[in-house]
Amino acid sequence: MPTLTTPAPDRTAAPLRIGPHPVAPPVVLAPMAGITNAPFRTLCREFSGGKGLFVSEMITTRALVERNEKTMQLIHFDATETPRSIQLYGVDPVTVGKAVRMIAEEDLADHIDLNFGCPVPKVTRKGGGSALPYKRNLLRAIVREAVTGAGDLPVTMKMRKGLDDDHLTYLDAGRIAVEEGVTAIALHGRTTAQHYGGTADWDAIARLKEHVPEIPVLGNGDIWSAEDALRMVRETGCDGVVVGRGCLGRPWLFADLVAAFEGRTDAFVRPTLREVADVMVRHATLLGEWIGDEARGVIDFRKHVAWYLKGFAVGSEMRKRLAITSSLEALRAGLDELDLDQPWPAGADGPRGRTSGNNRVVLPDGWLKDPYDCAGIGEDAELDTSGG
Repeated sequence: MPTLTTPAPDRTAAPLRIGPHPVAPPVVLAPMAGITNAPFRTLCREFSGGKGLFVSEMITTRALVERNEKTMQLIHFDATETPRSIQLYGVDPVTVGKAVRMIAEEDLADHIDLNFGCPVPKVTRKGGGSALPYKRNLLRAIVREAVTGAGDLPVTMKMRKGLDDDHLTYLDAGRIAVEEGVTAIALHGRTTAQHYGGTADWDAIARLKEHVPEIPVLGNGDIWSAEDALRMVRETGCDGVVVGRGCLGRPWLFADLVAAFEGRTDAFVRPTLREVADVMVRHATLLGEWIGDEARGVIDFRKHVAWYLKGFAVGSEMRKRLAITSSLEALRAGLDELDLDQPWPAGADGPRGRTSGNNRVVLPDGWLKDPYDCAGIGEDAELDTSGG
């Protein structure tokens, strides 16, 4: 594993609990479609020493209830994962309730998170994800069904500030969550219109914490380093952090986060390119084992190549070559041609992943007419495939 060094934190967060589950340090891996599958969660947990909470990629409730083959694979957890955490997407209270009861009765997970934060048009045009909290009564009905169906399992929710600056929903949604028995709330400090552009509004996280002091509030957005996480907790008073794009190509960020919150001064990971290459091969190997096919695993890994190599001196042609490999042998051979003794590059912890912003919010027809009327949700609103 990469060697570990770091400055002491200014402050650590108070102990965080998600229902009966302690989360120490208070760090959560954000669900990301096509990313936070079992192999990636395994890597992150290895670097964290098993500390923190690692959430599955988004699962569609209809697909789960119908036992879609791909979805049933996505909810597979390694025997060492605890607590097992599933994020659900749904827009129909009845279907959400069925999915949650299925999880509880069949012991499929230990924690359920509800997705009210996805800004992707294919989701919002159905009234789901970050579009849904605008419909307060629908939000309440879904949360109520989930909490009731979950029994003893804790239910949390992740959301955004609102649709845009003229249609903010996070304070109302936070109050509904408290009233309906949600265990904790995560807030991404951006609107749907922002997608992943601009700067996350950490002040909104602070306002939500003040608004719902009864339950933990976790902050999300623009955490690219352990220092960012400590600063968010210090500046907002939030109870923990949710890390998404910051760990793309950087699963060792969770080692940094553990060290920072525990106040250790000698444990930030600054890997050489050789150590990064070893992690890349392990990641691709885990994907192949999970899928059951080495070539498909390496192909699935391709999207991670640019994230891992960001900041290192690797030519564009080699980057392209590594991004089209289809075997572990070819991936390893290509990596071995690089100058693997390169030290960790300065400034390599900046933004990665999607950064687009100022997007038109795609909503169902008439969605904005009444923030309480639930009309407009069609039978096709429950997507039949997982993702987002």
